[in-house]
Amino acid sequence: MALFFTQNEIVKKIPTVKIGLEKNIQKIFEKNLDEILDITFLATEYSTSLGGRMDTVGIDNNGSPVIIEYKLSQNGSVINQGLSYLLWLLDHKDAFETLVRKMNINIEIDWASPRVICVAESYNKFDLDTADLLPMNIELLRYRLYENNILVVESETQRKVKISTSDIFGRNEKQKNEFKEKIQHTLDDHLKSTNNNIKELFAILKENISALDELIIEEPKSKYIAYKLTTNFCDVVILKDSLKIFLNIPSGNLNDPSVMARDLTKPQPIGHWGNGDYEVKLEKKEDIEKVMDLIKQSYIYNK
Repeated sequence: MALFFTQNEIVKKIPTVKIGLEKNIQKIFEKNLDEILDITFLATEYSTSLGGRMDTVGIDNNGSPVIIEYKLSQNGSVINQGLSYLLWLLDHKDAFETLVRKMNINIEIDWASPRVICVAESYNKFDLDTADLLPMNIELLRYRLYENNILVVESETQRKVKISTSDIFGRNEKQKNEFKEKIQHTLDDHLKSTNNNIKELFAILKENISALDELIIEEPKSKYIAYKLTTNFCDVVILKDSLKIFLNIPSGNLNDPSVMARDLTKPQPIGHWGNGDYEVKLEKKEDIEKVMDLIKQSYIYNK
């Protein structure tokens, strides 16, 4: 992505700079993990019994364990490595839970939605045998560092990345299926317990959200459906008779003339599944336009 500086109607391109060592970008992310990705930093170079070290370990606002791997340039190994670490983590939950307690973080760990994030300057396409594929929502982030200390982080793809995992999981089909059940969620999982009116309401809302930006990623989680660019700006919980929408925008920063949003920080903070400080309840089509005005604010804030 080219960036430009404008002054007095004169435009100048901002040059990119080399990050140097892989460790340099890792340090930048780890020191600013909450600002960049809404993730709480837990550990760096975390040792596993596999003999390797996870680059960065964190936990997001919903309690999902997060593994982050970095590469200056992309190759298949960084993603396979992340998956291997994820499998190890699911088999060593007590180690992660101990780490969370040591950091004095009081949050319920959501083992149904672990995350693997890869961070690289660029990515190559994968062409693997479909017989050895496992559909996974791997988060691929691409970064660029520019002069004047400008860092740009964006999602590389909104598609599921299909990864060859035969070298990780072996030929144990039962283990593969158990792994998929632990981490794979679909829209149908969220829609199966609601009525047709809410299904139609969600379809209209989804269409409106997706129209905001072609780069928006829809990612079903265990408790909600996330809409994101680099970070979530909107999380939707599908209930039997309504939709609950959580907006990832700090308290006091939402312009809500129709008073549709509930501030979850006042008078006392209220625990909830989605990200952000505001909750909006949607029950009828007539309110979609008003709700979208609020969602757009969160989209712009997190863009």
